[in-house]
Amino acid sequence: MELNGRARAMLRAVAAGRAEVTGGTEPELYVDGLPCCDQMATHDLVHAGLLRPTRPTSFGRRVCAELTDDGRAALAAS
Repeated sequence: MELNGRARAMLRAVAAGRAEVTGGTEPELYVDGLPCCDQMATHDLVHAGLLRPTRPTSFGRRVCAELTDDGRAALAAS
């Protein structure tokens, strides 16, 4: 997946521990407590396996987000 500037910024926020993600098949990302404006980018990053919740969660509940190994590699390569 090629990352644009917004996707890189989203991954950097996750890496910095500033992000939460909701449970569900189409999760939402929150950065510094605010909803991310690009839900499609969030869905793409999650479905590409670049970020995930730190623990299992139920639909709509927020938990901390973390980068996967692939997410760290994608961020380092961009």
